[in-house]
Amino acid sequence: MEFPIEAHRKLVPEMIEVLQERFRILKYIKVSGPIGRRLLGEIAGLSERETRTMIDFLRTQQLIRVARNGVTISEEGLKLLTALEPTMEKWTGLTHLKKELQAHLDIQEIKIVEGNCDENPATKNLLGLEAAKAFTSHIQNGQTVAVTGGSTMASIPFYIEGATGLQDLLFIAARGGVGEDIGLQANVIAASFAEACSGKYETFYYPESLSEETHRAFQKEPSVQKMIQLYEKVDCVIHGIGEAINMADLRESSEEVIEKLKKENAKGEAFGYYFNRKGQAVHRIRTIGIQIDQLMRVPLLYAVAGGKKKAEAILAYLSTAPKQTVLITDAAAAEEMLKQIRM
Repeated sequence: MEFPIEAHRKLVPEMIEVLQERFRILKYIKVSGPIGRRLLGEIAGLSERETRTMIDFLRTQQLIRVARNGVTISEEGLKLLTALEPTMEKWTGLTHLKKELQAHLDIQEIKIVEGNCDENPATKNLLGLEAAKAFTSHIQNGQTVAVTGGSTMASIPFYIEGATGLQDLLFIAARGGVGEDIGLQANVIAASFAEACSGKYETFYYPESLSEETHRAFQKEPSVQKMIQLYEKVDCVIHGIGEAINMADLRESSEEVIEKLKKENAKGEAFGYYFNRKGQAVHRIRTIGIQIDQLMRVPLLYAVAGGKKKAEAILAYLSTAPKQTVLITDAAAAEEMLKQIRM
C-alpha cells in the first residue's frame, strides 16, 4: 500500500525537504555536467560549504563522479533519477499543476519541469532534456523534422546524443533566415540535431526583409521550391515561442510594425507569426517557412518555452494551436499561465 505524501510530511517533514534538494542537485548535475562546484552552488542557491557537503554525500553514495573538469552524474545516479521521477513530480506538486493546466488548454499533453528559465539557466537545460526525451520516444526512422532557432532549441541536441535506433532522419530549418538572427539560427540548430542523431540536414537561407515583388521572385528559385516541398512532408516540428514585442525588437522591426503589434495587443510569436491573446495572427513577417495551416497536419508537435515572463506569449500561441501539440514548459510559466487564465 502506498504511504500518502501527507503522512510523510507530518511524520518526517525534514526527510521530504532533504530528498527534494538532493534530487534537484542530482538533476542539475545531470543536465549541466561536467560542472564546477562554484557554478553548481550558484545554480542551486547553495553556499560554498553546503555545496561541498552535498557533493561529498553524493560521491559517497556513488551517485556522481568528481574530476578536474567538474562533477558528472554516474550510471547509478541516472538509474536513481529515473526511478524517483514520478514520485518527485507528486511531491513537488508538478503532477497537480499539470492536471490543472491541462484542463484549460486544448492540446495533447503538457510536460512541466521545476524552476524558472528567467532566473536559473539550469532550468533551460531541464527543458532541453525533457524535449529530447519526448522527441526520441516518438520519432521514427526516416522521418523529416523541422526546428526553429533560439537558445532553448540549442539545448536539446546535447541530450539526444547517445540515443539508439534513430536512423535516416532529415532535419531542416522551420523557416528561412539570414544574417543576424534571434538567438541561434535554425540552420545551426538543424545541423546540431543531425549530428546528435547521425542524420542529415538541409540548410535554407532566406532574407526576412524583402519587398513583395522580390519575395515572389525568390519563391521560384529551385532551392526555395525544394524547401516548400519538404515543408509539406514534415513529420515533426520542434519550436519555441517568443514574446511578441521582444521578438520584433530583436528583428529590428520598423517603428510602424512595433506600433501595430502594440495596437493589436500582440503577445506571442512563433514561425514569424505574431498572435494576440485570443490566438489570432495579427501580423507576420514575409519569409518562407512552415505555415500555420501546415502545422495542423504534422503528427508530432513540440512547443518548448519557459519562464514566467513568457506565460502570456505561450497562452497566446496555444489559444489556437493544433490539438496534437505537446507543451514543454517550466513551473514558473505554468503557474503564471493559470493565474492569467483565472483573471
